[in-house]
Amino acid sequence: MKLFIYTDGAARGNPGPSASGYLILDKDKKTVAKFSFYNGERTNNSAEYLAIIAALKKAHGEYGNGAEIELYSDSELVVNQLNMNYKVRERKLKVLYEEASGLAKKFAACVFINVPRENVQISAVDRELNKLLDSIKKDENDIAMIRKAGRQEGLF
Repeated sequence: MKLFIYTDGAARGNPGPSASGYLILDKDKKTVAKFSFYNGERTNNSAEYLAIIAALKKAHGEYGNGAEIELYSDSELVVNQLNMNYKVRERKLKVLYEEASGLAKKFAACVFINVPRENVQISAVDRELNKLLDSIKKDENDIAMIRKAGRQEGLF
């Protein structure tokens, strides 16, 4: 089974609130899975790796070792690290790199391809991440307002 995976990670601040997500398409380019999730305070590069790891875990869980993966990311650094063109110097990224490269080895084939962030599928994942981060920011603002109102009323 041939799969096309598009991943993205986003951080507001570096580090800052971050999210990761993926879109998985089958050989006919039909969506078979998509998911976005909040990571807490992370760097953008960590968020990029977490997206790749989550997507590879999902693909392996659903399609097993026989799947052939083309994974697309707009992160030049992460793609070049996974293709062994760049060294992984940061200790925290090295752990994520090892997990991602270990997962990639489980498939019949897995290639990592860098694409511009304007890629239609990458842009779709990015929009979902921004919606998620916006909703979390809104929730944090709502909680802060409730706490402030509660303090003014002597409740907290």
